[in-house]
Amino acid sequence: MRFAARILPPPASPRRPFSPKLSTFNRLRAIAMVAGLCGLAATEPASADVTLPNVFGNHMVLQRDQPNRVWGRAAAGEEVTVAIGGQSHSAIADDKGDWKVTLEPLSVGKPLELVVKGKNELRLEDVLVGEVWVCSGQSNMQWSINASSDAELVKLAANMPEIRMINFPQVGTQEPIWSHDRQWMVCSPETVGGFSAVGYFFARQLHQTLNVPIGMVNNAWGGSACEAWVNRDVLNATESMAPLMSRWQANEARFAELAAKTDRTAEEEKQFTSMKGQMAGNSRPANIYNGVLKSHLGYGIRGAIWYQGESNASRAYQYRELFPLMIQNWRDEWGQGDFPFYWVQLADFRNEVASPVESDWAELREAQTMTMDRLPNTGEAVIIDIGEGKDIHPRNKVDVGNRLARWALANQYGYKIAFQSPRYQSMAIDGNKAVLTFAHVQRGWRPFDVPAPIGFAIAGEDKKFVNANAKILPDGRIEVTSAEVPNPVAVRYAWADNPICNMFTSDDLPLTPFRTDDWPGLTVKNQ
Repeated sequence: MRFAARILPPPASPRRPFSPKLSTFNRLRAIAMVAGLCGLAATEPASADVTLPNVFGNHMVLQRDQPNRVWGRAAAGEEVTVAIGGQSHSAIADDKGDWKVTLEPLSVGKPLELVVKGKNELRLEDVLVGEVWVCSGQSNMQWSINASSDAELVKLAANMPEIRMINFPQVGTQEPIWSHDRQWMVCSPETVGGFSAVGYFFARQLHQTLNVPIGMVNNAWGGSACEAWVNRDVLNATESMAPLMSRWQANEARFAELAAKTDRTAEEEKQFTSMKGQMAGNSRPANIYNGVLKSHLGYGIRGAIWYQGESNASRAYQYRELFPLMIQNWRDEWGQGDFPFYWVQLADFRNEVASPVESDWAELREAQTMTMDRLPNTGEAVIIDIGEGKDIHPRNKVDVGNRLARWALANQYGYKIAFQSPRYQSMAIDGNKAVLTFAHVQRGWRPFDVPAPIGFAIAGEDKKFVNANAKILPDGRIEVTSAEVPNPVAVRYAWADNPICNMFTSDDLPLTPFRTDDWPGLTVKNQ
């Protein structure tokens, strides 16, 4: 069953011909409509038809043990009834044709049918009840099973029909998209190749552990910037985002000027074509929020997993504010409180270097880690050990999915397992020694490959870092020294794009990259 994609109409206003004298906002709206920048036609359902956004469809999974909203459109004033599993709920479509009902909590059981009746009837079949998670971010979350390690073996063993995934298209627009044409897929050897690999391995671990259906809402978009996932009103109301928004407003104004010209020069035509792509792209503030997220924001979920940050690495200091702002925006608008939000810290990438250096990727990892201290019910899967220097898309996605699954299994489902990578806690200086204390070490350290800790650097007041010697003390603390630094003041670990490091716990969780200093880095001025 397919449902037509639709853009919410702008507020009613008298029609006026397009003119350069229109406000920048209205010019951009008109341009977007004329040029089709939203990527989908703005189609209206027939006035008598009850319709649903595409997130509600055959083979979907509903979140168990909580109320779930169902919404759609119909003729204004039309009564709509939604029935499933012995319960029935009715609503009257408002003057815009919008309606919604809230289902009573459902439990795991046999496949159900969801029936929606108005002047017409919709029947959604093979509806399961289980655990639903959003998998989101940029290309490393979008990355498919087909492009990951051991794809042939993974597909051979993927006869798991109680795992379901829906992949949303990549649509960038400033006008909210109500629905898309994508449908839920049932996991099988034939279909799993198109699943998000991280999303699938996360779901597989949950399914095999919990023995319940798992639904994954995959809306990842490769190369996307964090600001594209945030409501524009929220960005505009946040003082620290003012430089970002001012830059985009200037770009939008320039685009509107070019669009209004009928005699563009060759250079202006080239600039206009480039900017047209930016206006509909995955970096413009709120573009993905409107074009993708808005169509299913509010669907019943347990939580979200996220893998993004590469596109924001050059603005890592800004990400300290932007990333938690995005999470809070999602939570505020989803209407499910502080639902769990777990992300993947950036993997190692680019060339290894022999001596300590500054790194924008290290600063972005730091910003990600800081978010755990800013918001409740958040967590980070550290994967500093499984990246590929030559490829921004490491093929090993199974370990990524499993490390995210640890967070969910421990915190949402009550399993007594290690889930959080150790984090730096404090430092004490004892002569020429820096002695570091860590949290979440669990059952002790197990350095990889060689017994000595690798990856530490130390500096004195001159702020010049050198490679350091490190040893694990009997109580689990780590002592760091260097003959070149008789009076240390700061220590760093795995502080590079692609650090050479080897610290793991006995539970095979890598030490979180860190620094003890707060000296300004490469991205502090980038807004």
